[in-house]
Amino acid sequence: DLKAQVAAVEKGAQELLNVIAHYSLPVVHAYMTHVQHNAEASVRQVLSRLGSGQFSCALDDGYQVSVKITVDSENASAVIDFTGTSGQHPGNFNAPRAVCYAAVLYVFRCLVDEDIPLNAGCLKPLDIILPDACLINPVAPAAVVAGNVETSQVIVDALFGALGVMGAAQGTMNNFIWGNQHYQYYETLCGGAGATAHADGCDAVHTHMTNSRLTDPEVLEWRFPVRLERFAVRKGSGGAGRHKGGDGIIRRLRFGESMAVNIIANRRKIAPYGMAGGESALPGINRVIRADGAEELLAGTVAFDVQRGDAVEIETPGGGGYGSQFET
Repeated sequence: DLKAQVAAVEKGAQELLNVIAHYSLPVVHAYMTHVQHNAEASVRQVLSRLGSGQFSCALDDGYQVSVKITVDSENASAVIDFTGTSGQHPGNFNAPRAVCYAAVLYVFRCLVDEDIPLNAGCLKPLDIILPDACLINPVAPAAVVAGNVETSQVIVDALFGALGVMGAAQGTMNNFIWGNQHYQYYETLCGGAGATAHADGCDAVHTHMTNSRLTDPEVLEWRFPVRLERFAVRKGSGGAGRHKGGDGIIRRLRFGESMAVNIIANRRKIAPYGMAGGESALPGINRVIRADGAEELLAGTVAFDVQRGDAVEIETPGGGGYGSQFET
């Protein structure tokens, strides 16, 4: 992973130097400035149409992200104040400050209905206030491994909740990690997207702060001693509403060898919220199905062992609905 990141940065540097060599440094600087100014203007246009609001969104263990968005329509700017967010997490769900900024950038870029490149210009109209030593602004040496994959999703749902523009997405990446001395594997699982005032949420997609892809079943079974027994849309898991939330998925994997398994997930206790009268989605479910048929329900975040013939089944959450289903 580190080598791939270094290689990507090196390739980017080479291509940027090629652009400079072709167009000259002053021209490149000028257009970089134009891109940021355009992004800033696009976000300011969005802010002129938004209202203020506040919202709190919690992890399953009760730690929460709270945000108050105060929009100044006249100046087309906003204050994003995370005061009230839970203190630093004792486990590994802390999200570094950069993750919080990335989530804010993502949300306001989503609200721009134009094809603009993602860049820091989007943040110029926004004043972000982060408390010290909190869940989304921890102090070293706080553990942060789950902050990027789980808490980032909660930040996004809190922001969209404060803006009132859509139901919650599944709100988790459903991290599924397993291995032994010979094999190691890590995947994240899709779920339901939240509905908006204009459209139903999508079924079985990676939402918001994740865009990873799953290994093809044929490749998975060829390279690892596992059998993918089920991978299907979890019908009815999206929240009802005038516009329905997207459905999650059901994924069952059976193991041909003993493995150590870890699941890092949320939305097993707290369901993804609906918006404007829309209903909440179904929360997720984790279970292990032993070789003899016995089933055990698991916590959202859990570490356990499986033996040959055991299966793990994960039902991911749906997305929240938007508007009352009884509206005409």
